[in-house]
Amino acid sequence: MDTRHGSFPDGHTGDSFPQNRRPADSPTTRALKDIAFGSIAGMVAEVFEYPFDLAKVRLQSQILDNSARFGGPLDCLLKTWSEEGIRGLYRGLPVPIFGSMAETAALFVAYSQIQSLIRWSNNAPQSSELNISQLGLAAGGAGFLTSFILTPIELVKCKMQVQMLAAPMRIPSFHTSPPSFTLTTNPILESHAEQHAVKPTPRNFPGPLAIVSKIIRTAGPKGLWVGHVGTMIRETGGTAAWFASKEFIASLLLARRTYTAPPDRPLQFDMVGATKGSATSLAPWESALSGALAGGICVLALYPADTVKSAMQTVEELQPPDTFTPTGQLRRPHDSFMRTALKMYKAQGWRGLYAGCGMTVARAIPCSGIVFVVYDGLNQRFGL
Repeated sequence: MDTRHGSFPDGHTGDSFPQNRRPADSPTTRALKDIAFGSIAGMVAEVFEYPFDLAKVRLQSQILDNSARFGGPLDCLLKTWSEEGIRGLYRGLPVPIFGSMAETAALFVAYSQIQSLIRWSNNAPQSSELNISQLGLAAGGAGFLTSFILTPIELVKCKMQVQMLAAPMRIPSFHTSPPSFTLTTNPILESHAEQHAVKPTPRNFPGPLAIVSKIIRTAGPKGLWVGHVGTMIRETGGTAAWFASKEFIASLLLARRTYTAPPDRPLQFDMVGATKGSATSLAPWESALSGALAGGICVLALYPADTVKSAMQTVEELQPPDTFTPTGQLRRPHDSFMRTALKMYKAQGWRGLYAGCGMTVARAIPCSGIVFVVYDGLNQRFGL
């Protein structure tokens, strides 16, 4: 998105707009505004979409299980609501709130800075427009850089989202060799609890800091980047599709005005394929429409990569080892991205790799619209 394009008209007429335009911000001021506006936009969208994201991760995480826990997106949401309540639908929300703010802010900052780098490499003035392929390149680079920030955040978020699905605590049984695990909910313990009227105690789940501490303790700092290949593929390709398609759709919406613009008003080119006159800033519905359609395209572009990533990041919770593991062997190596993808394809084919895709597209459309309406609006009011 051209950072000079806001959603809301700024009140200038076609004759006065060029003369009354605010002076350009310095690079530092521009970056700070991108961080602030992107953070707010990401936070607002995350609160709206989180229950759907939780359902998506739970559906993706059950692909390698022998039996499915949920029949589909609606079944997952209803079961979560009935068994865990509203708290369950927003389990682990503080982590993605922070993550969404960091992700969206980093995306817009990197996107703007890489655009400047492309202009510099082409010896073009910083006020010049980029074509769609250059915008896609800038967006892909922004997604690549952001993936390094996003992977640890998504790792913690995914682990918290499947906590209620994890198997109960198990104890080792030394009647077999090697020792095997027995569920703590076996009939002997249950009858003992019934005889002595022992009420089951609620399971206590670790918080974000405890999860991070455990990961570092068992796998080292590099364990925080489990599933990074999937995140990198999704963010690089998906972000390129997101921004480029948003720019293209927005340019079409702006271009349609040139056919109805009064002939006495001067026109200026401000986006690829679009001319600028009075009130050529994106209206709220135009920003929402272009952002919403771009969100759907972004999700569809590389959805299987996200499915594989979610499975890799939750395998320890949902598929713990069946035999007693000595302390020295706790660092179980993770399957690679390709190996996990092949396992999932063999288990359920393309249907499994696209588990939850319909619901994800449905929630991405309004959420992407929200992001761009908020960002464009703030940018128009307080930006350039």
